[in-house]
Amino acid sequence: MAATGAPLFPANLSPLFRRNATSSSVGKPKPKQISFSNSSRRFTASTEQPPTTTSRFSGSGRLEKREEAERVTATRSENSAVERGSLKDYFERSKELVSRSDGGPPRWFTPLECGPPLTNSPLLLFLPGIIGVGLGLIKQHQRLGKIFEIWCLHIPVVDQTPFTELVKIVERTIRSENHHSPNRPIYLVGESFGGCLALAVAALNPDIDLVLILANPATSFCRSHLQQLIPLLDIMPDQLPLNLPYMLSSMTGDPLRMMIESVVKGLPFQQTIGELSQDLVAISSYLSVLADILPKETLRWKLQMLKSASAVSNSLLHGVKALTLIISSGKDQLLPSQEEGERLFRALPKCEIRKFNNSGHFLFLEDGIDLVTIIKAAGFYRRRKYIDYVSDYMPPTPTEFEKVYDENKWINAVTSPVMLSTLEDGKIVKGLAGIPSEGPVLLVGYHMLLGLELVPLVTKIFLERNIILRGMAHPMMFVRNKQGAFPDLSAFDAFRIMGAVPVSATNFYKLMSSKSHALLYPGGMRELLHRKGEEYKLMWPEQSEFVRMAARFGAKIIPFGAVGEDDIGKVVVDYDDLMKIPYFKGEIERLTNGTVKLRTDANGELANQDVHYPGILPKFPGRFYYYFGKPIETEGRKHELRDKDKSHELYLEVKYEVARCIAYLKEKRENDPYRNLLSRSIYQATNGFTSEVPTFEL
Repeated sequence: MAATGAPLFPANLSPLFRRNATSSSVGKPKPKQISFSNSSRRFTASTEQPPTTTSRFSGSGRLEKREEAERVTATRSENSAVERGSLKDYFERSKELVSRSDGGPPRWFTPLECGPPLTNSPLLLFLPGIIGVGLGLIKQHQRLGKIFEIWCLHIPVVDQTPFTELVKIVERTIRSENHHSPNRPIYLVGESFGGCLALAVAALNPDIDLVLILANPATSFCRSHLQQLIPLLDIMPDQLPLNLPYMLSSMTGDPLRMMIESVVKGLPFQQTIGELSQDLVAISSYLSVLADILPKETLRWKLQMLKSASAVSNSLLHGVKALTLIISSGKDQLLPSQEEGERLFRALPKCEIRKFNNSGHFLFLEDGIDLVTIIKAAGFYRRRKYIDYVSDYMPPTPTEFEKVYDENKWINAVTSPVMLSTLEDGKIVKGLAGIPSEGPVLLVGYHMLLGLELVPLVTKIFLERNIILRGMAHPMMFVRNKQGAFPDLSAFDAFRIMGAVPVSATNFYKLMSSKSHALLYPGGMRELLHRKGEEYKLMWPEQSEFVRMAARFGAKIIPFGAVGEDDIGKVVVDYDDLMKIPYFKGEIERLTNGTVKLRTDANGELANQDVHYPGILPKFPGRFYYYFGKPIETEGRKHELRDKDKSHELYLEVKYEVARCIAYLKEKRENDPYRNLLSRSIYQATNGFTSEVPTFEL
């Protein structure tokens, strides 16, 4: 960093604080480490200082990397329990920063609880909101600290650095970091005012690889209630009674909603009430802290700066080229955040949006908001210039999987899936024991109507075998044309959390080379959106698309069949019907034009990958059945399968096995006494609703 700042705390600290006196005698000097005496309150201060000070910084001002001995390995698990901060922690730390600050210019600090990140982790710069203490991510520090190197911007209460100077401070930092690590992306996480700061910096530095994550950005200040406070400040008392309710209601979000969600999740009612009460008590106990952070003169200055920041950032929007994720709250009492999120989504060229309808302004301080999960689900995490969907992927934590499972558990409950697999000796067994634990493994099968089979397939394999099935999916789940009519990409967040990748030869290669379990549907969208009377018809390309790649890495190929779609619904209006109606024909063309084209060199039916919504008549639910055939070995056949004819023979063998699995299930389900939902409901009412429902005999 360029040398322009001062220490986070003055040299004459009270005994409450202590400096870490250790220093490295070789390499670049380390930043000052300052920690609170309470082990739960720790920071590393990193400041920009003139060369004449005693601060341990290199000439470039860059923070030195932590020693390798202090790092965790690159395989560090995200699944370990993470202790999240609380509102009480936020207020206590804010109080310490306010009371101990020297009043100097803005500076960066790193909370020590973030810990050392994984190797080659990107840099995350947190740009705070109007309060400015830099602790807005306090509930996110530990999880973020595992995958990012985190620096938080602290703006002292009495500091009156203009917005343009704050922009320059951040600019100097990102330029220095980009010069040192040109292939590492820099994330700017801006909250409210920080969102304006991030946009301005990105617009002025289009040549630097930036990723913007903006939570309720204050670019809508001119349309907010906050603007109305400016002329009132001269006649309001110093205590600012009209301002505090806004702040408090925004920090707590919706207490009733949080209580209901906790009870639904099975948490004890007394525990839920107790936790909410603690938050409310913490807020009421720290009113004086808010008053110290935002006294009358400070608030006047900050509101004027916010007005300026909003105007400047809006004037620069046309220059923002960075990938941007907007996070907007539906119950923001300070700013019209959801409307602004939609406006920015339309204005910025590479922008996605995620909405939290029940959240308040201070989104990151609310329970249930996990920024790491939001970033992963949106497909925004990368460690290089371009995202690598294989190496940048992080498996779901237990909490993330539980959320995905809970949101889709109705599918498992309604369809009560039956899983059969085949052991190496050819024996068919109930369950998934026949799926190899070690990869590379390629599952190849039939795509049900609308992909109804996916949720039970992926979740059951993860639950029973602890295997993440990396589905190779249509690119429309990852990229879309804004002018297209396809649904918001947030509809596919759960698939990205569970490891889906855009289907391509490159990603297929990477999955096999990393010994993953991959899922492939050769029939693609043509099977997914089949016509009337085409249930269970395999619509595969004439030429092999996967055999030689699987053989190159000695992957086991597992053909499988899935049946049950005809017990859920019936296609009554298909593609052919819709194309005869001018209105629907135009809608189909608009949908298709908004997605990435696949198999553009194919002929016939498979070349028709038009996106449409068939008309489906629901049925009283039946049951889903899955049958995984005997694994087909390709180990040692790499040279043999280079031959086009041999490769095609194996391709046809796999296709035959998939068809055989489907035929087997269609026959056997006729003997299942619990094929329909009513009979299964009666069984569970008698034997317990958590009991496993029997099926046909093998």
